[in-house]
Amino acid sequence: MLSLPSLLASRFEAVTGVDPEMRPATKPQFGHFQSNVALRLAKAEGKPPREIAARIVAEAQLDDLCEPLEIAGPGFINIRIKAAVLAEVASQVLDDDLAGINRAPEPQTVVIDYSAPNVAKQMHVGHLRSTIIGDCFARVLSAQGNSVIRQNHIGDWGTQFGMLVEQVLHEGTDVAGLTLVEAEALYRRANLHFKSDPAFADAALVRVVALQSGDAETNQIWRALIAVSLAGFNETYARLGVLLTDDDIAGESGYNADLPLVLEDLKAQGLAVQDDGAWCVFLEGSETPMIVQKRDGGFGYSATDLATIRHRVGTLGADRIIYVVGTPQAHHFAQVFAVCRMAGYLPERVRAEFIGFGQVLGADGRRFATREGTSVLLADLLVAAEAEVAPSIALAAIKYADLSNSLHKDYVFDVQRMVATTGNTGPYLQYAHARVSQILRKAEAEGFAFDRVTLLEEHAEQQLALLLSRFGEVVDDVAVTLQPHRLCGYLYDVATALSSFYEQCPVLRSEGEVKTSRLALCAATQKVLAVGLDLLGIAAPERM
Repeated sequence: MLSLPSLLASRFEAVTGVDPEMRPATKPQFGHFQSNVALRLAKAEGKPPREIAARIVAEAQLDDLCEPLEIAGPGFINIRIKAAVLAEVASQVLDDDLAGINRAPEPQTVVIDYSAPNVAKQMHVGHLRSTIIGDCFARVLSAQGNSVIRQNHIGDWGTQFGMLVEQVLHEGTDVAGLTLVEAEALYRRANLHFKSDPAFADAALVRVVALQSGDAETNQIWRALIAVSLAGFNETYARLGVLLTDDDIAGESGYNADLPLVLEDLKAQGLAVQDDGAWCVFLEGSETPMIVQKRDGGFGYSATDLATIRHRVGTLGADRIIYVVGTPQAHHFAQVFAVCRMAGYLPERVRAEFIGFGQVLGADGRRFATREGTSVLLADLLVAAEAEVAPSIALAAIKYADLSNSLHKDYVFDVQRMVATTGNTGPYLQYAHARVSQILRKAEAEGFAFDRVTLLEEHAEQQLALLLSRFGEVVDDVAVTLQPHRLCGYLYDVATALSSFYEQCPVLRSEGEVKTSRLALCAATQKVLAVGLDLLGIAAPERM
């Protein structure tokens, strides 16, 4: 559904040839929008602004949408949308299950790489951001009808597993009986053992070879460690209310067999060259090459990421690939994308995007960390928020605080501010939904039917209806730009407009058609808030 502001702008631009840059009217008597396009065209055309404004008003084809346009002051054009048009648009929002979200004209296969915790380690605050952001992207792009493939690229391969398996055998541990917390404690003991005992370190390195060679005992323990980790991850995902499942697991180990094939292909294309014993790809403008194979014969993250993109494009059929990873990895992925373009693994038709995110800061403005300087565990962060409010509200507060900021920026984790039911917070939006739901419940209990918006006589109800018409446009924008703070800002505007509507336009105390129309407008607003919150991964409660 095309929003009314966009439709008006396109009609104006057809006459003026430039963006009218419409702005919301500063006062109700000026209508809904104002444009200074005539003033901007005056110098180029060498005519008075009011004369140009008169020409635009005469030529613009807006009779079906607007009341007669007005010229004010030196040449401003005041625009007032017809109340009947606003009512019809609000009714369309109410009738649509997705509240006006536009279906993608050409649905794509979109692969989103997010969360990606490491086996035998608990998730920390960095995984919170990746998981919440990636989940939002998946919801938005799925709502438009795209085929979204979630990829949880867990760290389940590498030298550390030789160390872990050797420690399990050293202690005689029953891995299947461990929790993720206990598995992480095992990892810490193994790491200390590796650093302090050369004989153990040598055995661990031999164990890596055994793992890579398919040794039965080693692989059995490795699989058990993964199973324990997935159980812990899934518990966290359920607690966070995100959409990831075991079906979305695409760990590093899944690409192990492809790594030699990728290297041989890069060699054959003349892209990989040997440098100091390692096989590298040199990129123009980059001070350091990408190391595909180390001189000891081992493969690192770069080789795995090359194989991953080759698989996601060649096998999964991706049209768009989105990586939700911390900002410090920007250079790495710039190299990966560049090499994949050169090698033909990433055709120009495929859009590859690195969406970096900033850090979570404490109230002191420093990186949110424990007293020991390590990253705060995700479970501990959730407990801190849930100590203040109910879990569903705490989760709304955390997600909204994360998504309402520009992703690449750091943000302060301030529990007291985040859980407030006033101001620009997740709980405030939940409260707005609960409040409008209460009104609708009371009306239904009294037997009132409300299926259409028919009368919009007051400015506050017109402004709310006008805002509802923009929902589809805002979701389109987030799908393209991957900036969810724009959706957060829009929903906050809806909640604020709803509050003004309550204050100026009685609903349950009104009568006749005014009452049923306002109830329908409330229902349309409830739908936009519910669908919009769901796109953010936030519950829309009926009561608070």
